[in-house]
Amino acid sequence: MNERLTQVSLGTPMGELMRRYWHPIAASQELDKTPFRTKPIRVLGEDLVLFRDRSGKLGLIERFCPHRRVDLAIGVVEQDGLRCQYHGWKFDHAGTCVEQPFEDTVHPEDNFRAKCGIAGYAVEELAGLVFAYLGPRPAPLLPRWEPLVWDNAVRDIAFTELPCNWLQCQENSLDPVHTEWLHNYFGNYVADMKRDDSNRPQLGTTFGKKHVRIAFDEFEHGIVKRRMVEGDTGEEEDWKVGHPVLFPNILLTGSQYSYTMQFRTPIDDTHTFHVSQYIFPGAPSQQAPTQAAIPYRYVPLHDAEGNWVLNYTFNQDYMAWVTQGPIALRDKEKLGASDRGIILFRQMLQEQMERVREGEEPMNTFRDAALNRSVSFPMERVKHGQVRRPSYRPGEAGFSADAELIKAALATWDHTQFAAPEPAAARS
Repeated sequence: MNERLTQVSLGTPMGELMRRYWHPIAASQELDKTPFRTKPIRVLGEDLVLFRDRSGKLGLIERFCPHRRVDLAIGVVEQDGLRCQYHGWKFDHAGTCVEQPFEDTVHPEDNFRAKCGIAGYAVEELAGLVFAYLGPRPAPLLPRWEPLVWDNAVRDIAFTELPCNWLQCQENSLDPVHTEWLHNYFGNYVADMKRDDSNRPQLGTTFGKKHVRIAFDEFEHGIVKRRMVEGDTGEEEDWKVGHPVLFPNILLTGSQYSYTMQFRTPIDDTHTFHVSQYIFPGAPSQQAPTQAAIPYRYVPLHDAEGNWVLNYTFNQDYMAWVTQGPIALRDKEKLGASDRGIILFRQMLQEQMERVREGEEPMNTFRDAALNRSVSFPMERVKHGQVRRPSYRPGEAGFSADAELIKAALATWDHTQFAAPEPAAARS
């Protein structure tokens, strides 16, 4: 069962399920900063190269030339494709071989290039991210989740490559109780040991209190998780609304002042490309600053001495996931009452894998553009009793290149009288 849930290569049950979804693989700005306007990509066990041609169009094709296996990540980007630097074979965005200079010269009648195509996949850009779809055609629509299409917001992107399977990252999303211990108890321990208060979380008056009740509700896009802690009355949004886990590998967390969408893209069975998109919306009737482009950064897991970086909230999560090993040994687990959400999620994965096996489309397959303009879902606006806007502190190691714009977006809330938050659609 563990192999079935964790193996993501082509032809495996989970690999086939994951190929029905769009996955973030890069930042839009990355290709403009590389010498060759290319980036090597490994996703779902496949080695690919992402490129932006000279017309500005993105392509995602197999990484190695079928001629002599040269790395196309160092190829020549042309007006309408990518040319191998070794012998000049050229490939279009679908992976079709369109030119073979020597073969086309000496034996044009052979049309040898028709036998030399490579894999090519769909790519699209949204909210500063490049998404890829590796499944059967026609591709479904790239989901336009509500926070990704807000236009009155400042954004930041953080990437981390984790040496562990995607599932132990995603299962953390179905575990509300860990915040009480990993991010509060242990987080305070780390701060005390380092004598550093600069990154203690600012998460409201109820953060870190003892959990007394948790609940998980299935809905059309995944699972909503809810919590009550000591002192709560049950009227708090943490319990009445909660926040969603979007199937199969996305978590949305945060409050009205800032949200984070976390994507867990499987690189292969033992590595995960973790993507955090931070979203800082302007307050109601207030305008957030305009960004020229959405910046990105890569997050370190260890410091210069090789120790875990642990004085940031998400870095504590990364440590917990990675130390479970490349693939968690689930046959050795002792699951308890706090793990109900994890059990529910594993059942959902089984159900959706079975749908794919039977030739049906899984949950969150979007085909109707009218229903995909801005896909909404339950999400709490007041989290952990936080009714004052926080100052900017990154969720994981490193600072945004647009830190000043983020601070300005947060400042738009300073003169907003607190009331029951309005629906997110009103801010879009």
